[in-house]
Amino acid sequence: MAPNVLDGERVLSFDLETTGISTSSDRVVQIALVGAEADGTPVHYEQIVNPRRPIPYGASNVHGIFDADVRGKGDFSTIAEEVTQLIEGSVIVGHNVRRFDLEMLENEFLRLGKRMPRPKAVMDTYELVRRLNVPRPHKLGALCSRHGIALENAHTAAADAAASLLLFWRLSVDHAPAFRRSLEELERWAVHGNVATDASDLGRGLGDLELVDKLGKIRKDGEQIILAFGRHKGRDLKEIHFEDPRYIHWLLSAKGIEDDAAREIIRTYIGLDE
Repeated sequence: MAPNVLDGERVLSFDLETTGISTSSDRVVQIALVGAEADGTPVHYEQIVNPRRPIPYGASNVHGIFDADVRGKGDFSTIAEEVTQLIEGSVIVGHNVRRFDLEMLENEFLRLGKRMPRPKAVMDTYELVRRLNVPRPHKLGALCSRHGIALENAHTAAADAAASLLLFWRLSVDHAPAFRRSLEELERWAVHGNVATDASDLGRGLGDLELVDKLGKIRKDGEQIILAFGRHKGRDLKEIHFEDPRYIHWLLSAKGIEDDAAREIIRTYIGLDE
């Protein structure tokens, strides 16, 4: 097994149950954060919250939470501070957590006019199994079955969170060489893979450039700021903004660049703050 990159960290596996699958318009009905503090003290946080709207039957049929279960419960505002204290600075583990659970959570905080708490790193097991070329299907239940992980009470937040944490551990055992990286390197690799050095006699490759955001999506080459992923990979952001402003608008959203400081650097570089 690879050295445990999670040693000395507060590690919390995270899962939500919701009114639907739209991260912008649906609401949280259950949240679970399961794991341990840096010293090994167990953490088990699980709450049902009132979404202040009827829960569609289709959603209730998946997670088993009905309108009667949330009646009399507080809404998300009543647990926002507790959730902030748990997530801020933690290593968050989850399955498809970056593009669903964390986006859903961010919108709950935005509705309250609050900043989303920032984890130290996100270990998304969906990203990892794709990067490791684990055979499909990549749904959590199928992956748990393949790796001998019992997933009872699937589609309850606590059960799915705990299963994601066990899946991360199993992957780190079965694919130990890939996990011989620092926490930041492992997250960056899960998102981007091994950045091609693409160096030549003409100069440095993308992999040699200074990072602007922690995942290395944006990099700095002297005075230029370069996109390191996607269809405009390797191009200067000012050039992209001139030719494809809608792409820059997307890039500056939480779906493009998760790092608030990096977004501000990009705005200043392009001149959007002037």
